[in-house]
Amino acid sequence: MSAITGFFKKPFVRKYANYFIVMLLVLVFGALSATGNLKMGTQFLLEQIAIAMLLAVSLGMVVGFLGELSLGHAGFMCVGAFLGGKVSAVLTEAMGATQSSIPILLLSLLAGGAVAAVFGVIIGLPALRLRGDYLAIVTLAFGEIVRNVIMNLPETWFGKTLGLETPRFDRKYLFVIAFLAFLACLAVTQNLMHSKHGRAIVAIKDNEIAARAMGVDITKYKLFVFTVSSFFAGVAGVLSSYTQSRLQTTTFDYNYSIEILVMVVLGGMGSINGSALAAALITFINHKLQTVLTGNLAVLQNVIYSLILILIVIYRNAPGLKNVRERYNFATLGAALRRRFVKKKEVSDDEQ
Repeated sequence: MSAITGFFKKPFVRKYANYFIVMLLVLVFGALSATGNLKMGTQFLLEQIAIAMLLAVSLGMVVGFLGELSLGHAGFMCVGAFLGGKVSAVLTEAMGATQSSIPILLLSLLAGGAVAAVFGVIIGLPALRLRGDYLAIVTLAFGEIVRNVIMNLPETWFGKTLGLETPRFDRKYLFVIAFLAFLACLAVTQNLMHSKHGRAIVAIKDNEIAARAMGVDITKYKLFVFTVSSFFAGVAGVLSSYTQSRLQTTTFDYNYSIEILVMVVLGGMGSINGSALAAALITFINHKLQTVLTGNLAVLQNVIYSLILILIVIYRNAPGLKNVRERYNFATLGAALRRRFVKKKEVSDDEQ
């Protein structure tokens, strides 16, 4: 037992524990799905959770680490979804396939992410000269402009109000690919923030004037973070296009950008694991409310969802609940489990 507790105390294991947990869950659910023991509703929920985690961690680069307020994440997701979805639809039709293949999916992910990154550079160059509310307004306007432009392009391009018809990937395995994309985003974010470039980014957030005085290229780092974040938002958009047979611009309105921002804020500003956990929790709650509250009760979905978010915010920030937060959290739970394992080992040693 001491070997087990010692293993989990190793710096390498603690640093990459989030990767191990996600990969373990992917292996378990992937095996269940491949053998036909996973319900379709659960597969869809896992897809949505993986996409939400990808969006939350990618937006956390800008909001949590860079300290800039962006409300246009859904706009970059929209660009990636429609451009990547169009690529997958054209390639699938050209190959005469009923469903998109893995090579087509990978090409679509790269195309959607690359186009979103290009838009990130175009928007980031002028917008990142602004700060605070002004940057939020510009990015919010970008998201709305993108939706309206795509909706008013010729019908042969993206289907206008009817939306773009996209191919469906095998639901048994799409959530696995979505989680692998999330792991890629997690690796990029975590390694970036643990590097000297990450320290420069945090320095910009803490004090931009002092960072500039120390020789940090403010414009370069801001644009780099904004571009990488936009790329992964585009990748999430392509994955989203594969989860539905017809893609519509109404999905990517400003409310969706705010929902992604809520995930980052609830998870803790600058916390990668916190953003991912908050995204999974919020997506799960929203999905369950939509499943349980049907018919006449459907009008209560947004009310109950909002109340749950308010309660979570109060729990995380209320000064009066500080002792409760310190007593009941993952750190104390882990410490209690370790003490219990050690106690069991001592009892077994005494019996021997």
